[in-house]
Amino acid sequence: MALNTEEEQTEDYLFKIVLIGDSAVGKSNLLARFARDEFYPNSKSTIGVEFQTQKVEINGKEVKAQIWDTAGQERFRAVTSAYYRGAVGALLVYDISRRQTFESIGRWLNELQTHSDMNVVTILVGNKSDLKDAREVNTAEGKALAEAQGLFFIETSALDSSNVSSAFETVVREIYNILSRKVMQSQELKGKETECLTNAKTVVLQPEGGNQEAVEQSKQGGVAHHDVVSFFLFSLFNFDSLKALFTCLVVTLLKRCSRHFCFVVGSIWVRTHRRI
Repeated sequence: MALNTEEEQTEDYLFKIVLIGDSAVGKSNLLARFARDEFYPNSKSTIGVEFQTQKVEINGKEVKAQIWDTAGQERFRAVTSAYYRGAVGALLVYDISRRQTFESIGRWLNELQTHSDMNVVTILVGNKSDLKDAREVNTAEGKALAEAQGLFFIETSALDSSNVSSAFETVVREIYNILSRKVMQSQELKGKETECLTNAKTVVLQPEGGNQEAVEQSKQGGVAHHDVVSFFLFSLFNFDSLKALFTCLVVTLLKRCSRHFCFVVGSIWVRTHRRI
């Protein structure tokens, strides 16, 4: 996977990704390390929402990751909730040296599921892995929580940049893979529909009493009026043979009922005029 920061090229895909977690867990520094390879030891808490973009190349396709850094403070919660909409990926970050941030993961997951528009590819990130002596949350606990919630898991350090790129790239690649599978499934479905269209044949029901002319016209390549109607309705039902048969049956019954109605009205008219 190659990173690309040239703005002249046009991206093939645009993925919105959000960084969430308690305040001071290192979300902004993770983003700065990934996007600009920078680290700010005295960085201040994010106010509201900020975002950076980074281009990533996957299987010859250029993907633009638009990464939103959301504030972790409670007073900004109402402001940031709107920015979950449209997100297809999320990095849920906690500080391995502060257990309280790990215990808040459930609340952040609920918020993500409440405000996001769809199933979001999420990775649980235990940040500040360089603080080994101050660790309060061991790796096994992080893995267990991730498995229980169906999340990816990784431990990172924005300070020494370990696993930072891997965390973001895991999310981007998984989103791309999911999208690719959906595109392939869509193409397969279209192919099957095209095959059904190619192999479809109009079903002609011969009315009771014989309508040999319509049948012979269909055999010779001509199309009778009720054949056109049945074929049109047949197309609307995705060329399902059973529904096509039902459609033709309905058309035939309507025609028979119509002729019978005309016959009854004509008979009444003739009898009335004979009396006169």
